[in-house]
Amino acid sequence: MVMKLLVSPINVEEAKICKLGGADIIDVKNPKEGSLGANFPWMISAVKKAAGSVPVSATIGDFNYKPGTASLAALGAAVAGAEYIKVGLYDIQTGEQAMDMLSGIVRSVKDFDKTKKVVAAGYSDYRRINSISPFRLPSVGAEAGVDIVMMDTGIKDGRSTFEFLTEQELTDFVSSAQDRGLQTALAGTIKFEDIASLKRISPDIIGVRGCVCGGDRNSTIKEELVKKLKSEISQT
Repeated sequence: MVMKLLVSPINVEEAKICKLGGADIIDVKNPKEGSLGANFPWMISAVKKAAGSVPVSATIGDFNYKPGTASLAALGAAVAGAEYIKVGLYDIQTGEQAMDMLSGIVRSVKDFDKTKKVVAAGYSDYRRINSISPFRLPSVGAEAGVDIVMMDTGIKDGRSTFEFLTEQELTDFVSSAQDRGLQTALAGTIKFEDIASLKRISPDIIGVRGCVCGGDRNSTIKEELVKKLKSEISQT
């Protein structure tokens, strides 16, 4: 299985660079509002137009327990053109809260368009942000009807998912999800030197920004680095 490459631009110009570089999914977020901060509906639509046939993912925020607000935001992202609608369970403490959030989001998205995919994102640094363990997401996500479970970092301070969880823990996360028929995504300051580990872990999708900006996520995405990363993850 070849991993898909998701790249997170912050504007239309970067989205065009992602497309030229061969990204499989173009992700719309707003770093000013957090790790999985939501961007505006018109920005999602503009990126979708620039992306053309490349699928677009949109984050709806690092959420606390507000299932109605989250469901409405998810529908907005779907209407704006995103094929993947992603929610971060940032300040969710229990499985019951996660289930309530995710089932509402799934219903709002699937009632609008059954082909769109819902992504439930947990955080590898869950202990330091006092969030629900991401290892509960495969079982809760499967019950709620999501399509993909994801691991990211909640605090973007340069520390990687690989600093918080071992390769074996990440492999177990992927296996648990796949056993339940879910796809998986890994993100959180992924670096080129992580590629060998990622191939062993074998998620369906890897999400990046910083490494295709030359290491500084506040810099600009570079087409040649997107191409390089896409080439390296495609090699068997």
